Amino acid sequence: MTARDDSTTRHFTVRHDGVTIPVCRGGQGRRPLILCPGLNCTQADLQELTELLRREYDVVTFDLRGHGLASAAERYCFDAFLGDLRAVLAELDLPSPPLLVGYSLGADLAVHYAAECPDRVAQLVLIDGANPLPEPFITGVDLAQFRAMADDLAGERGGDAARQVSLTGRDIMDLNLEMDVVRSGILGRYREIDLPVRMIMSAAIAGDSCEGRAPRHNRLWRAGIERLVRERPDISASWLDADHRLVFTHAPAIAGIIRNGHQPVGGPAT
Repeated sequence: MTARDDSTTRHFTVRHDGVTIPVCRGGQGRRPLILCPGLNCTQADLQELTELLRREYDVVTFDLRGHGLASAAERYCFDAFLGDLRAVLAELDLPSPPLLVGYSLGADLAVHYAAECPDRVAQLVLIDGANPLPEPFITGVDLAQFRAMADDLAGERGGDAARQVSLTGRDIMDLNLEMDVVRSGILGRYREIDLPVRMIMSAAIAGDSCEGRAPRHNRLWRAGIERLVRERPDISASWLDADHRLVFTHAPAIAGIIRNGHQPVGGPAT
């Protein structure tokens, strides 16, 4: 591990599985908070939410392999990303177990990590991910649309190195299909977790269109959380009137829920 410091944050790198992972840590609070990004998302993308959380927490952010300033890798799969999260947490000298916050794929990684290492996590906040879907999100009729979306995501980043993603459209598509498999069994992981868990979910993950596949995807997204809350009524869920970009469009509301646990105005409670 190598490190450097500035006036507000400490920057260091973690080397794991042939990958170099950049990590930033800083904040005005003493309570540690780990913010795990999702697929096609970098710590630079989460800057607004990070800065809001740093007002009250000691916040750690990082890039997953192939994202942002992390190096590219030979393989991109759920277990490899989970290994990245494990490696970062293993390098941290924290005064107490952290609040582990994950977005999208990062939420699924957080659940699996907490199930493996329950004594190393104080609480989970899961943002629009880790959803125990009752059926696959992507079906045969969705494949062409999702492939096109994956290709667009792989090619739309500008020139900012901190926001670049090395994954190809094929990598992104394969991971989306793998996540359907992961989420088909994630309810079992929740059964292994005896920690406070809060969900922050988008009310319209696929957008607000009444046509095409969006209505089915939105209904399925809500059905998965309803399934989870029936199984674990101690888990609270807040819904934001947003799509899957909620961490970028609703950062202040999300920071408020993390700090206070309140239900935002306009989001129906589950």
